[in-house]
Amino acid sequence: MTTTADVTASQREIYSVSRLNSAVHAVLAQHFPLVWVEGELTNFSRPSSGHWYFTLKDSQAQVRCAMFKGLNRFVDFKPEAGMQVLVRARLSLYEPRGDYQLVIESMETAGSGALQRAFEELKNRLQKEGLFAATHKHALPSLPKAIGVITSPSGAAIRDICQVLRRRFPAVPVIVYPCTVQGNGAAKEICAALETAQRHGVCDVLILARGGGSLEDLWPFNEEIVARTLFRCRVPVVTGIGHEVDFTIADFVADQRAPTPSAAAELVVPDQAQWLANLEQKLQRLERILSHQVKSRRLRLAATRKALIHPRSRLLQQSQRLDELEQRRLQAWANLARNRRHRIDSLQRQLWMQSPAHTLDYLGKDLQRLHTRLHRSVNRALESHQQHLLKTSQALHTVSPLATLDRGYAIVIRAEDKKVLRQADDITVGHNVEARLARGRLVCTVAEKYDE
Repeated sequence: MTTTADVTASQREIYSVSRLNSAVHAVLAQHFPLVWVEGELTNFSRPSSGHWYFTLKDSQAQVRCAMFKGLNRFVDFKPEAGMQVLVRARLSLYEPRGDYQLVIESMETAGSGALQRAFEELKNRLQKEGLFAATHKHALPSLPKAIGVITSPSGAAIRDICQVLRRRFPAVPVIVYPCTVQGNGAAKEICAALETAQRHGVCDVLILARGGGSLEDLWPFNEEIVARTLFRCRVPVVTGIGHEVDFTIADFVADQRAPTPSAAAELVVPDQAQWLANLEQKLQRLERILSHQVKSRRLRLAATRKALIHPRSRLLQQSQRLDELEQRRLQAWANLARNRRHRIDSLQRQLWMQSPAHTLDYLGKDLQRLHTRLHRSVNRALESHQQHLLKTSQALHTVSPLATLDRGYAIVIRAEDKKVLRQADDITVGHNVEARLARGRLVCTVAEKYDE
């Protein structure tokens, strides 16, 4: 066994007081980041720095606390000695004195504050689970067969509900499932009443109600067991809990919330006068529809009677129809035979068109036609050329010297060189000239010549 005497001085880890306090401070900060502490406020002081210093105690212990100026300005009440408070704080150590203390981050009065925090935590958790979702809510019946009321039988809520139901629609029966709505055990009684009403199976809508009160008074309706029982309930539930400003967990889970018990009663039944007026309108509409249908059926019956035919008449009609079909059959065969004959004639014509004899006949006729056209073309070409030759001869004769001679003129040429004479100086007196006439020639001697 090792004793303190066996540990040498070099093996000892010696802490200074400040180091020890700093290490303890770090351990506290690491293992207790945030805690909720409830206790009685005492030794409260508010120095000029604006920080708060006080002590929280219960019947067996106490702890020092500090709340600095930057955070205590958010506290919405005036702390006083003897007040029960709930604080959220970090565990710390005031190192200069080695005092264990709480550094406060928020403060609220205990009781209602704790309940409100529990309310918000349960509300957020149930909402995440889907207990408030609209898809799980049931529709209320337009006119219930029976109404179940879950409330205290001696409270004001049942009186208000019954008064409203008698005024709006007294014909609907009301069944009261009594339970305690305040105090310990109230939540279990509420759940038992809901389950009893559901097993009973008579009511098709339930009212869960109570009058107004504080948060503590309404707390049974904020219990998780009540919320889950409401969620499992197959009968539509309307809540009318407290006053208009009061909201409970049951209101969020229920199929519909009313601000007061009286308003819940108004939701589950229609107004009798308005309902009777609507019923009268529907009856009148039904009468009109029935009357219209009766008239329509009568017209159809009359038309059906007219359409009814005696079997003999039907047989005669069928016989006539048979004769008509026979005529149509014969006509169809005749048309078919005629069409077939037309088809044969057409094919014969096509076959003749493809025959060599038809081709030779066609080519012979075509050759005769071409020969006739060639003969006419040659004759026309010959006549054309003859006419052209005649016109050309006439034109040539017009410009010919012979034509000039025919008009009485003569062509005079020298006899020795056959040169045509155009003026008197081209010939000498005594020389011979030859005069060519239209018919014949003359040889003459020049006796005289004149220059005119």
